Amino acid sequence: MVSGVGFGAAILKFHLLKPYQEARLTEFLKHSSVHTSSTGYNVQQALVANAHGGLLGRGLFAGSQTQGQFVPEQKTDFVFTVAGEELGFVGCAVIILLLGIVLWRALSIAQHSEDRFGTLVCVGVVIWFTFQILINVGMTLGIMPITGLPLPFISYGGTAMFANLVAVGLVENVRLRSAAPRSTLT
Repeated sequence: MVSGVGFGAAILKFHLLKPYQEARLTEFLKHSSVHTSSTGYNVQQALVANAHGGLLGRGLFAGSQTQGQFVPEQKTDFVFTVAGEELGFVGCAVIILLLGIVLWRALSIAQHSEDRFGTLVCVGVVIWFTFQILINVGMTLGIMPITGLPLPFISYGGTAMFANLVAVGLVENVRLRSAAPRSTLT
């Protein structure tokens, strides 16, 4: 913990971040419930949209914050906010449950892999997706700084979706190779 704080302080002191990245981080570190700067606008609008969603949401395409374009980057970085407002807590829970099933399945495949490489591929994909899910959901809820990471399989974007599908293809390849019958002929 102490080393992480020291590392973060060194990054800020020696200006290793770009100005917009530094502004996002310092805005997050203020711990303010009211984000008045332009950097905090995204978080504030995301929190308002999530609060409007309530338990069951306002209905598909019926969110005032998202349909009014108050939430920026809602097809990519803040797509979970759209789900929060339009589908509510229940819809968000279902999305997280479905993503959890993907992660659980990849871990199950890793556990049954017959070689270390297959296990490492599956565990790497799980770590990658878990990190992206935690960061994306966390930033839309205001508990993580804004980073611009997409939500796997939900966010719009060809490159991210392509990378996600390649990763799932690798995991499925591990599963197929682990389940393939071994030939007894030499």
